[in-house]
Amino acid sequence: MTSTDAAKLTADLIRCPSVTPEEGGALVLLEDLLSGAGFTCARVDRNGISNLFARWGERGHAKTFGFNGHTDVVPVGDAAAWSVDPFGAQEKDGILYGRGATDMKSGVAAFAAAAIDFVSDTPPDGSIVLTITGDEEGDALDGTTALLDYMVEQNEQMSVCLVGEPTCPNEMGEMMKIGRRGSLNAFFKFTGVQGHSAYPHRANNPVPVMARLMDQLSRHTLDEGTDHFDASTLAVVTMDTGNPATNVIPAECRATLNIRFNDAHSGASLTDWMQTQVDALAAETGVQIDLQVKVSGESFITPPGMLSDLVAAAVEAETGRTPELSTSGGTSDARFVQHHCPVVEFGLVGKTMHQVDEQVPVTQIHQLKAIYSRILSDYFS
Repeated sequence: MTSTDAAKLTADLIRCPSVTPEEGGALVLLEDLLSGAGFTCARVDRNGISNLFARWGERGHAKTFGFNGHTDVVPVGDAAAWSVDPFGAQEKDGILYGRGATDMKSGVAAFAAAAIDFVSDTPPDGSIVLTITGDEEGDALDGTTALLDYMVEQNEQMSVCLVGEPTCPNEMGEMMKIGRRGSLNAFFKFTGVQGHSAYPHRANNPVPVMARLMDQLSRHTLDEGTDHFDASTLAVVTMDTGNPATNVIPAECRATLNIRFNDAHSGASLTDWMQTQVDALAAETGVQIDLQVKVSGESFITPPGMLSDLVAAAVEAETGRTPELSTSGGTSDARFVQHHCPVVEFGLVGKTMHQVDEQVPVTQIHQLKAIYSRILSDYFS
């Protein structure tokens, strides 16, 4: 039987310094490996971002299982704070260290190894597609979206997809994601009239207006949660005047907030709500308030059913745990895939992702490969 070592592949990928947006050799390595195993591969690079599409089997087959993941990583930060070379892939006492060890070169290695072994040993009646991007940790404008655009152009199709992001908070197998909250950032600019702080009546101070609006928005209860989501959250993340003087009322100040929202809202409905509050306060105070909103992703849910049951059964068989079906956490590229086909996420314990000395137990990499292998076997059986 074929046995591709997912831990060794993880280490090889860690040694590729693929800090967003650099490819770093990671996709070249994977393309060589997958091509050698009979996968049809194509680089889908766009606007300087590197992406890889790989398919085994017939194009557009009615039964096509997809995996999605990324090889780009966040910067290492203070390299001197690391106890190991961030790109050295050092293993100590059964722990593999390096940037991307958890998020998510181990996940990519596990599903690539599982797919290679599966098609080599038990070629299925169907197809397997791997979409691997170098732009998940960046702006995500030319990563998975470019791959999905390419698939439309080439008449490629996934029936279902599993994203291999870390999903377990503490123990392997305890959680999978069947959806994600939406996320938006709102940027406020307040423009009043500058003046001397001893003569406030001659100015129109935008700072109290900023504080009032941020308090007003943050005290508002957006919702109490929905069937599959916790309550939406709103957090004020910065308020700035850039004013070093104590005797000057500034003419301008700015604030930013972030909203993580469930399926009771959309980016558009939340924008309309904020604009209503802005218009009312601007009319009352005479301070001009400009609002700009950037929606990172809308909320989505893949209703529990065939796909989540398939993944949960494989996880339980390999770990002894029944994973919780969750929508918690931040955004992921599943927000793009959900427009293409049903999608869920399952991966490693994510406690050290983005941290100094990011690490993964080698046994977990092998366990993850075993889970992915079982999912493929059960899907095509």
